[in-house]
Amino acid sequence: MKYLFSIVFVVFLFLRKETAACTRVVYKGPNGTVITARSMDWKDEISANLWVFPRGMDRNGEVGPKSLKWTSKYGSVISSAWDIATVDGLNEKGLVANVLWLVESSYPKFNPAGDKQGITISAWAQYVLDNFANVSEAVTALRDEPFVVVSDYIPGTKKFATLHLSISDASGDNAIFEYVNGKLMIHHDVAYTVMTNSPVFSEQLALNSYWEGIPGTVMLPGTNRAADRFVRASYYINAIPQTDDVRTAVASVFSVIRNCSVPFGISSPTEPNISSTRWRSVADQKNKIYYFETVLTPNTFWVDLTKFDLQKGAKTMKLDLNQFATYNGLSNSNFKVADPFKFLGI
Repeated sequence: MKYLFSIVFVVFLFLRKETAACTRVVYKGPNGTVITARSMDWKDEISANLWVFPRGMDRNGEVGPKSLKWTSKYGSVISSAWDIATVDGLNEKGLVANVLWLVESSYPKFNPAGDKQGITISAWAQYVLDNFANVSEAVTALRDEPFVVVSDYIPGTKKFATLHLSISDASGDNAIFEYVNGKLMIHHDVAYTVMTNSPVFSEQLALNSYWEGIPGTVMLPGTNRAADRFVRASYYINAIPQTDDVRTAVASVFSVIRNCSVPFGISSPTEPNISSTRWRSVADQKNKIYYFETVLTPNTFWVDLTKFDLQKGAKTMKLDLNQFATYNGLSNSNFKVADPFKFLGI
């Protein structure tokens, strides 16, 4: 009866919030084994492709004359959304960046004629992958807000892009970047291994503290809501075997992120942000392997970032996942030379 009352109480609290999709979780095993997984959940089909970017690429924040400009220090493998944004990726130093939906996001106002430079939200994750080798570097550089993150409506929709950014590195360090009421909030701690969507991260931590008092073997919340997925991911990522055997570790992490996925075909007309999982990625940060699977193809495949030419002047490479393209196992050889996509700006 005590556990039943507890469940009802927590559900009551979070029914008041509109929740969104996607889950991110970090596994830490022995001998430097660090693996970050995420699911991409979206109501409609979200066109994803994989790209490999070398060092030395000149980038533009795509917000007009005051756009931030930089040259990439590190090569990376990333997944794109509609080939207009980087939403997930791993760089050659083992830094992983993931963007997830956060409906509570509110960004500072950008003045195109002002003194501060801006960067389109579609390039936010790529900027981090291009410039930083670890979480500490990124937090130090970004805490003073050297630029304004500029968001806009997703093309063809009335949905304003509201995202938060998680990063993890090869040492197991973690940070979450959120803009709430126009202010940057940075949550930096090696313990911050799980993130979903609403509510803001500080409230996610409070929720998890509550559930830590209820044994996961007795009861876990089972809905598709972000708050419930956060609790399940937090429990399972610590329950799976701690091992440095790559095959076992990757399989275990895939099992966790699948458990926190939303079954394909599910959506809610009253809660439009509860959406089907479209794809999942798992990044082995020790060995620089990026695993990927989509729900409409039968296989999991992977990319070995160390086997690409990432030197300045090397070609940008693309793995086309459209038209139900199916790959299996190591898929480096299936990448083709392609011009890099342009980040959607304003």
